[in-house]
Order: sequence, then C-alpha cells, then structure tokens
Amino acid sequence: MKLYLLALLFPLVSWIATDDPPRVFMIGDSTMANKPLEDNPERGWGQLFPLFLQKGVTVKNYAVNGRSTKSFINEHRWDSVLAQLKPGDWLIIQFGHNDAKKDDPNRYAAPDGEYKDNLLRFVKEAREKGANPILLTPVQRRKFDDKGAFVDQHGEYPRVVREVAASQKVPLVDLHKSSEALLLQHGVQGSEKLFKTTPAGHYTTLPNGVTDNTHFNTYGATLVAGLVAREIRDKHIGLEKYLAQTEFEGKYRFDLPEIYEPHFRRDTFNITAFGAKADGISLNSKSINEAITACNSKGGGVVMVPSGLWLTGPIVLKSNVNLYLAPNAILQFTTDFDQYPLVETTYEGLKAIRCQAPVSAVNAENIAITGNGILDGGGDAWRIVKKDKLTESQWTKLLASGGIEGEDKKTWYPSAKSLKGSHTKLAGVIEPGKTAADYDDIKDFLRPNMISITFCKYVLLEGVTFQNSPAWCIHPLLTEHITLRNVYAKNPWYAQNGDGLDLESCRYSRIEGCTFDVGDDGICIKSGRDEQGRKRGVATEDAIVSNCTVYHAHGGFVIGSEMSGGARNLYVSNCSFLGTDIGLRFKTTRGRGGIVEKIYVNNISMKDIPAEAILFDMYYMAKDPVPLSGEKREAPKVQLFPVTEATPQFRDFHISNVVCHGAEKAIFIRGLPEMPITDIHLKDITIKAKTAGDCIAGSNISLTNVTLVTKDDGKLNVQDSKQVKLDITKR
Repeated sequence: MKLYLLALLFPLVSWIATDDPPRVFMIGDSTMANKPLEDNPERGWGQLFPLFLQKGVTVKNYAVNGRSTKSFINEHRWDSVLAQLKPGDWLIIQFGHNDAKKDDPNRYAAPDGEYKDNLLRFVKEAREKGANPILLTPVQRRKFDDKGAFVDQHGEYPRVVREVAASQKVPLVDLHKSSEALLLQHGVQGSEKLFKTTPAGHYTTLPNGVTDNTHFNTYGATLVAGLVAREIRDKHIGLEKYLAQTEFEGKYRFDLPEIYEPHFRRDTFNITAFGAKADGISLNSKSINEAITACNSKGGGVVMVPSGLWLTGPIVLKSNVNLYLAPNAILQFTTDFDQYPLVETTYEGLKAIRCQAPVSAVNAENIAITGNGILDGGGDAWRIVKKDKLTESQWTKLLASGGIEGEDKKTWYPSAKSLKGSHTKLAGVIEPGKTAADYDDIKDFLRPNMISITFCKYVLLEGVTFQNSPAWCIHPLLTEHITLRNVYAKNPWYAQNGDGLDLESCRYSRIEGCTFDVGDDGICIKSGRDEQGRKRGVATEDAIVSNCTVYHAHGGFVIGSEMSGGARNLYVSNCSFLGTDIGLRFKTTRGRGGIVEKIYVNNISMKDIPAEAILFDMYYMAKDPVPLSGEKREAPKVQLFPVTEATPQFRDFHISNVVCHGAEKAIFIRGLPEMPITDIHLKDITIKAKTAGDCIAGSNISLTNVTLVTKDDGKLNVQDSKQVKLDITKR
C-alpha cells in the first residue's frame, strides 16, 4: 500500500514515500546534463548518477547546457518536467552557473531576487504534485590563484540555495562545499584530470583541443555524482534506500576508489617507419625507442607494433605514449644479457642493482601498453631451475642446453655469474660506496622484472599477453591510477620469483578481467621491505580486483610478505583460483612492520588447492607453500618478542561468499604472541578440504555460516586466541 503525504496538507514535509522504485528527475545546467558518448570527453555528473542507484530506479535528466533558472522556465522546460511529476517522484535541482551572467538578460537572475524566487517556485510546484524536491548548490569550477589557493567563483548563489533549503525544509546537497574539497584533495595539477581540458589531436570534435575548467570528463563526473550520492546517504532524506550497494557488505559505489584512465592522441607512429624489421633476427631496440621518443616529442599518440615477430632489447616508455601491439604481434626480448645494463632500481622491496627491465617507465604520465599481441621476456635464459620441478627428460634436455649444474646436482644455473650470485648474500642490494660496475661479476643473477613502472601516473595495460618474464612479470611501483584490463600474465610453473602482478606502494588501481598462470604469486600486493619499506612509508591502497582468474601460482590473491609500508582499502571480488598453491594468502614476518587493514573479499571460487584455501601467516619463511617431495619443515619456535615498529599487523579483514572444492587445509590463521591477528570476519563460506585448519594467536575472529567438509569433522584447532566465534556447519 502506498503512502502519499500530500504537500498541500503538509507543505514542509521533506520527503514522500512510496513502495515502488521511484523516478528521479533532474533539472539544471551543463554540469549536470547528458552529453554525447562518442568522440567527446565531456560528461555531466547527472549522466553518471544512475551508476549509484539500484536497478529499477528511473532517471530522467532534463538538465541542459547553458540554462539558468530563468531560461529553464521561460523556455517552458520546467512546464514539461512539471507535467510528468507524480507523487513519490524525486526532483534534483541544481542551477547557478548561468544565473550569474549579468550580460545576458535571458539568463541573468539576481541571487536574492529572481534566482531565489525561481527556486521557491520549483520547490512549491513540485510538492503540489506530490514529488520530493532536493536542492543542490552549484558545483565548483577549477580555479586556483598564483599561490595555489582555491578561488570560489559562485558569489552569493550557494548561500541562497542553502537559505531556501532551510526555510522550506528541503533536503540540501551542498555540492559547492564538497566539490571544493574534492578539487583541493586532487591539487592544482591533479584536479585538471577531472575536467574536459584536452590537448589537440585527441578528438575530431576538438581538433585544436580545449581548456575547460567547468565541465567534467567521465572521471570527474563520476566523482561528483558520488559526492551527491554520499550526501543523500549521510543525510537520510529517503532516497538513500534506493542507492545501490556494492557486493561488499555495507559499501556503496562512492566508498570504492575511482581510477582515471589515460587517453591518447590519434596520431600513429609505425615502428617500421623507424627501420624496424620483423625477421626475428634484427635487433629493433633502437627503432622502437626512436618511435617512442618521436611520439612523445610531438605530444603523444600511438606507437604501432604491426603483426610479426620483432626481436628487441629494452624499451623505455615515455609520457603520452600508447605502445600498441597488433594481433599476432610478438615483441621478443633478446636473451643477449649484454643488452641489459645494470641500473639502480628495487627488488623484493629493497633498493638494488638489477639488469634493466625489458619494458620500463620512470616518472612518466599517460602511458599504455594495449592491443592483442604478446611480449615475451625471454625468461628461460635467465632462470635458475630446480631439478625437482622438472621431469627427468626435461632435466636432461636443460643440462644439454648449456649452463652449469650445481654441486648438489639438483640446481641448474644459466652461467657462472648466475651461480656466483646465488651464493651471494643479499645479491644486488645496494651497499654504500658501490657502483653498478661492482656488481658485474654476478650480473646474470640480477635478472630484471619484465615490466617495471616506477613513479608514474595514469597507466593502462590492456588486452596484451606478458609471458616468460625473467623475474616478476608486471611491477608497478609508487604509481597512481593504474588499470590492468584483460591482461594475460603467463610464466612456467617452476619459475622462481615468477610472480604475475606485484602492485607495490601504489594508489588507485583497477585489475579486471585478467588471467594469471605463473610460477609464484598471482596477484600480489606489496609496499616495501623492513626498514626501507617503513621509511618509504607508502601503502598500497584504494585498489579494486575483479573478475580475474588465477591458474598455477603460489597464491591467488596475496598480500605480502614485503608489506612494510602497509596496505588498506583493497576490494577483491568475483575471482576464480584454479590449482593455486594457496587461495587467499596473507603473509608477513617479524621485522617487516606495516599495517594491513580494511581488506574486503567477496565471491571467490576455488578448486584443487594443494595447501590452504585461506591463510593468514605471520611466520612467513620465504619457501614454496607446498613442500617438494622429501622436504621436511619444522614449525617455528613460539617466542614472545617486544612490540616495535618492526612488528607487523593484520587486522580488519572481511571475507565472504567463498566456495572451495578441494584443499589440503581449509583455514589457517597464525599470529604472533605479541601481535595477534585481529578482527577477521569470514562469512558464508563453504570449503571441502582434508582438514579444517587452525586459529593460533588470533583475536576477535568470527566465522559465520561457514561449512567445512573435512576428514577431521570440521574441527578447527584454536590455540592462544580470544573472542573466537565459530558458526560452523560440519559435513
């Protein structure tokens, strides 16, 4: 039954409720209006607002470019909206940008005169129709003075909106205030990424480019729409019950990070124009890097790698360049180690000397690797291989290929330098007074990560395959706004340190639709190691991982063990882990320090997990999760240590809707005596495993609606823990 509180009887009521999904009408100017989707960077925030509403809610956006309250009425646009309003509808009202145009009598409306009267009219007539008006203050333009201070350009108009809302008891969304905070948060340079401003050559509709600090692009419009949705939720005006919640319990779309994606000029630079040859013999490093440099120097664009096999050495990406690999294009990185000079970089969270990465970028903005081609890192030539990970025939073939067999007859080394490096403590870690030349005698051991992106902003990796990396496959470090979409990372299962993705000290990341089949961790979150990582003090945060598949890997989704800068606000959903050694793997050890918190995981499917389905371990030993045949491991000795800055912390994890068919152990939680793992919430989980698992040194651990199908009758071993709540069904 519907409840209509008629405005004629109750003129000051703030909202009118119905049982049906409501209709939302929007009236305003260009900052709210719908814009063409094709060949156009501009979006109104109202165009993105439906993303924040539940399915079934109808949004009718009648905002129009250039309109003020006066012209919206005089052009009979308001009459058209008013004729459609019904009881229970919502009306979002935002004007002010054009009412201030004193030189235009068709639009100008004085703030305390006609502008105020028009707002009152909108409110009164909407209520007479039984609709629920919401007033919004004008959204801010981007303007900073020479000293970087923000400049408000809206005069008295926001004040008038606030006064009308107060006098009429109309819900107010103070977008004027919240959008100013948003621009200040992004800063003078960063806030430009919210707006339509675009250089020449990007769109045919804007051949000369445009500088526009009023109208939004998709990124900015989405953020502003989120501000509106958040305030609707926070002020409990009635419409909040129709806001769409995400798959993470209690989280709305505006709670999750938004990631900016780069856009590029249409100009294309074909590497063949710079002398590249797809004969599999010619080394094309010079040609490809010249194409990238030429593209960068002319304002950016696309560097085209056509179909074919292109042998190359290291490639360095530069700002505003999209390296595009056509279908059937293979970039084959040479196995001639002389092509990879020793450079200062990082490795496993420490400053180190390593060989230059096959693909690198430092301090670049707006970069991408896209297309449908393959980048092959030639990793087989670099990799140390354990005999136990190969068949007898594979081992015999490997020995016959060259290299050196170790004294233990169980390890193969590519060269003498590689062998020496393997016996060097902290090989490659930078020592005071040493130069790169001092590491030449172990150079072959210092294998590079394949894709090294450092101190960059606005990065896109899409569609391509990254395979056969010497060490880690994809390594963004201290980078902001990075998107991986439909990427395939592929390494042999025996590839030591052959991680798929290591996201280190990065902020604002989206990993979606990607596939990982690698020799170490699949999707891994890091933030530096030990004292160096704590000193850097940059967490990996604000990341979304969705719709990814991980086949072989030491862990499907992993945090650590180098997480000394911390990790927070990570959202993982709708992923499949098929045969990964561990499913969800969270690892650290004493000495790391760092806080890992606010981790949200939902809707994970797992199958054939050789070790633990879900693991939290603060005694990480830098060994493969599954012991090799005949390998013996002893449990660590339990000792109580003082809590210091080097003591790591795991807390505030929310994991739900997990199904695992086949694992050695269902759940393993092991904290430190001096620092228990705390606030772990596992909900709606079904795991079929050999054993239920353990909870050791945990605090405030809750298992809700958890089904365990195990040989030990679902008996979870609980030791040295407190506030453990077990709602377990045993089968």
